Amino acid sequence: MNTFRKQISNPLKFKAFKLSNLPLAYFAGLKVKTINDSQAQVSIKHNHWTKNPFKSMYFAAQAMAAELSTGLLVMDNVQQAKPRKVSMLVYTMRADFSKKATGKITFTCNDGQSLSNVFDKILNSDEGETIEMKSVGVDEQGDVVSTFYFTWTVKEKK
Repeated sequence: MNTFRKQISNPLKFKAFKLSNLPLAYFAGLKVKTINDSQAQVSIKHNHWTKNPFKSMYFAAQAMAAELSTGLLVMDNVQQAKPRKVSMLVYTMRADFSKKATGKITFTCNDGQSLSNVFDKILNSDEGETIEMKSVGVDEQGDVVSTFYFTWTVKEKK
């Protein structure tokens, strides 16, 4: 397991990472359930920090957890590319909401292999690439509550 995954997989180190880099994620209580070459899972609970006036989870809280499930895979690939430097940026985002989000929602992105292929391309050319990554939010009953699509741009810095 690489250094980045060790940091993210360790609850105490991830809390420190969130507090210094993603303070809103710290207060919202985002947790990493899984990170490997193919998948990342991030969970978030409906609570005081993530609620909306309609007794469900605020869409922005869901977006934050969904984005992190895709972003962890991108950051992991950036770390694996070292000492070469790669820039990353969310270019677009869209979402579909299918059910009221309450309780614990787990967002899963399974696009790690496609992302690795994109990194192979950018590290062997002077061109940047974009990739659309999908994150599906599922509640504790196994029902899909939302699906997010993030288009990331990645390019090696010269």
